[in-house]
Amino acid sequence: MNRTTLSFIAGVGALAAVTGFAALTSPDASGASPAKAAAELPVERTSLVCPAPSSSDLAETTYTSFTPVTKGTASDGKAELLSAGEESGAAAGDKSAKDEKAGKGEKAGKGEKAGKGGRTAADKPVLTAKEPGKPVTEDASGADSPALVGTADGKFAPGWTVQQTTQVAAGTGRGLQGVNCTAPDTEFWFPGASTAPDRTDYVHLTNPDDSAAVVDIELYGKDGALETTVGEGITVQPHSGEPILLSTLTSEKQDNVTVHVSVRSGRVGASVQALDDKLGGDWLAASVDPTGSLVLPGIPKDATAVRLVVFAPGETDADLKVRLASPSGSITPAGNETLHVKGGMTSAVDLGDVMRGEPGSLVLTPSDHSVPVVAAVRVVRGKGAAQETAFIPAGRAVGKRATAVDNTAKGTRLSVTAPSATAKIKVTASAGSEGGSAVSKTYTVKSGTTQEAEVPVPSGLKGTYALTVETVSGGPVYASRTLTSSLDGVSAFTVQALPDDRGMVAVPEADEDLSVLQK
Repeated sequence: MNRTTLSFIAGVGALAAVTGFAALTSPDASGASPAKAAAELPVERTSLVCPAPSSSDLAETTYTSFTPVTKGTASDGKAELLSAGEESGAAAGDKSAKDEKAGKGEKAGKGEKAGKGGRTAADKPVLTAKEPGKPVTEDASGADSPALVGTADGKFAPGWTVQQTTQVAAGTGRGLQGVNCTAPDTEFWFPGASTAPDRTDYVHLTNPDDSAAVVDIELYGKDGALETTVGEGITVQPHSGEPILLSTLTSEKQDNVTVHVSVRSGRVGASVQALDDKLGGDWLAASVDPTGSLVLPGIPKDATAVRLVVFAPGETDADLKVRLASPSGSITPAGNETLHVKGGMTSAVDLGDVMRGEPGSLVLTPSDHSVPVVAAVRVVRGKGAAQETAFIPAGRAVGKRATAVDNTAKGTRLSVTAPSATAKIKVTASAGSEGGSAVSKTYTVKSGTTQEAEVPVPSGLKGTYALTVETVSGGPVYASRTLTSSLDGVSAFTVQALPDDRGMVAVPEADEDLSVLQK
């Protein structure tokens, strides 16, 4: 999911100007040379969407944008976030025309010409990047902050990362809520949502395009699909965000629900905002696509309760081995060695105080034959009235490079796990948003373990900074970052995974074939 695609138009045009045609070479009977290996090139354009952060008047939100420095990029480019409009360009134009005829308003934008999607020359970005390698932040307050849509091109595109972090001082979902802005896509899975009476969960759908998107939302509980009333054919208008309250889709009250978002036409960004009356709340990001083996990285060492939620799409049951990758090696949670997941049903198991003062990651593998599943964990920290909640979905590996932003000098933890083979990683702390110099450290993570890395802090740090993790050698690495903050006596926190930023793309090597000019 969230695949970023490199445009080939410019490259093909340049080749055509020289040769009229570019052809891949392949071995044949005449002894032609074999095809050359694909080259790794930076992506040229990246799109992200951010959901509306909160409906609370007490919300304080920070947006942070960052692009790691990447070799081989263009010398120019830009990255900016804009407010998602409430109307499409046609609708906005129609409304302006009606208002003019009725004498209710001036021309759109006071004489400014409207662009695509109803935007005008007067529209100003909420946030604009300054230079790769340095974060940029912007603050917002209250319940009126809209969903955002953004694009980055040129030198800002490869690895562009944006996060919104929100503090809510009181009320349902109080605490620290963080979410990475995501690339628009056509399918999302969210195990770990709920329709229980003490939960208020929303699916946020954000459409970045000029045409409407049509979306279906399906809910699956412990006995299978829940009966829904208005979950099919939901229209999300162009350049707009739409929060859908789960309890309006079904009358069934269940503690553990899997949400499946599928797009009939267009594309959207999707995230679930899970708010609890007593346990705080956070954003639930989408699980990795259904697969037989999963890693849920970076459960905090001081977690007081851990709930694992797994869903098996389709009709085939899944039997999974449950392992905890701890700092000393792989262990089996007592009494929860395996988990049976019925096809089409959501299964949940409370692992309790499984961490016992050590950070760890859950690793799920097939007991017998592999059946695709999705999964997430709900993590609770604190006791009594000071409890707070966060979610960790099954994620992709770090791959070549992954980034987490909005880090602070004392409130950041980085957990890294190597589930199958020892790996070496490089961690870089960027320059600060208001000053400071980047620093890097290398770490070795032993096979089957999770390590809480000593997070490097930029020298002379002012503001917040970005952490970039790169795989240097060895097996696959999974990582997550935990932000902590004291909020009226509550140790608030939020966790974000660090998946491969897909800032590079493989481009096949091409050779000139002048023979086509003679045909």
